Amino acid sequence: MNDTIRLLQSHRSIRKFTRELVTDEMVESIISSGTSAATSSNLQGTTVIRVRKPETRDAIAILAGGQSYVSTAAAFFVWCADLHRSATACKMGGGELCAGMTEHFMIATIDVALAAQNAVVAAESLGLGICYIGGIRNDPQQVADLLQLPDQAYPVFGMCIGWPDQDPARKPRLPSAVTLKEEVYDDPDDRQQIAKYDEQMREYYRLRTGGKLDRVWSEDMSALLGKESRPHMRQFLADRGFTMR
Repeated sequence: MNDTIRLLQSHRSIRKFTRELVTDEMVESIISSGTSAATSSNLQGTTVIRVRKPETRDAIAILAGGQSYVSTAAAFFVWCADLHRSATACKMGGGELCAGMTEHFMIATIDVALAAQNAVVAAESLGLGICYIGGIRNDPQQVADLLQLPDQAYPVFGMCIGWPDQDPARKPRLPSAVTLKEEVYDDPDDRQQIAKYDEQMREYYRLRTGGKLDRVWSEDMSALLGKESRPHMRQFLADRGFTMR
């Protein structure tokens, strides 16, 4: 196992940070590493907004469900899928954006995910910790208003970056026997493998909480997927020009 693979397989979310600053040079290197990721058709549909103002970060922390580390991390960013800039380029090239195409939406959103994960690897290689903040989609319109996002751009997730002030255990992942298929999608042993993984997660939660939490992955998925999840997102995206056709 080389150092890169070891780094990738040691990822943890960090939610407590020291007061030590992250330099602008480090931020530039991290974001540049992110935007060096693969991008479909060279769209480059990623815009990253660094939020420095304490009052804005505090507001986003509240909107994201009271996640205080949005306020306390050394640096906080909002990663946006951006077709607004592409629309400008389209006009400069003599055309018009064909708005509302699902494929364009997917390209921009995938671009953001690829770029952000590149940035995460870069940050962690410097000894920093990160935490994605999907909670900004609890109220994406207020986040968009705070950041003055134009039409054809939306906030996908936030990201805290800073120097770790905790050393949490790595959360177990599903085994490759479940996630890696050969030739076709078949799942004859998935239930058995998931049952084994449930017991791993039960032990992980037990150790993480000092025995206070007795829960397994399949129960987490039942709670997550057995109810509506941010149903406002469809209308929010439509209002921003992502009408999905």
